Amino acid sequence: MPPRRAAAAPRQEPPRARLDVDERRRQLVALGIELFAARSYDEVSIDELAREAGISKGLLYHYFPTKRDFYVATVREAARQLLERTATPTGMDPLERLRAGLDAYLGYVIEHAPAYAALLRSGIGADAEVARIVDETREAFVTRLVEGAPVEGREPLVRAALRGCVGFVEAATLEWIERRRGVSREALRRMLEQVVLRVLETAAAQG
Repeated sequence: MPPRRAAAAPRQEPPRARLDVDERRRQLVALGIELFAARSYDEVSIDELAREAGISKGLLYHYFPTKRDFYVATVREAARQLLERTATPTGMDPLERLRAGLDAYLGYVIEHAPAYAALLRSGIGADAEVARIVDETREAFVTRLVEGAPVEGREPLVRAALRGCVGFVEAATLEWIERRRGVSREALRRMLEQVVLRVLETAAAQG
């Protein structure tokens, strides 16, 4: 009688627990972005977050120890989405690239107006981590503008001018979403475009 073959070892399934944790975190962050996009930080409670997510507060705290930790995670993800949404092909004409980037930026801001306003007006207070995320996002925008600038954008003065332009775009957009006063999105985009171009020309002329 031939010897019996040893039973095949059970298949090793890839660990699912970690994937489930990561997926749950992504779902919670997506929910947080949605809620904070509609209302400011102070207006969203942990009770509401847990209720909307269909989980207990204890489980929510398992993923995010504090409401502030949860908010920071949503800011980080929102910044990633903003940079992704406003990305433009490097091969585009510089002016068209600027227009497309500004238009995408305004579209994102319109969709997340309350959260955008609260963030720029320090709705969470002086939070170093949130400030770092915002600053890194601004630097990413400056780098894009430098790469697509129709002048020698790597000159220090031009880079400084572009950093100022990013601040101007934020302030002007914040004023617009809070007051509007009959200014169309297209009119705002054209104005921002012209400011960036004039600042670039002025800075380049100084060299």
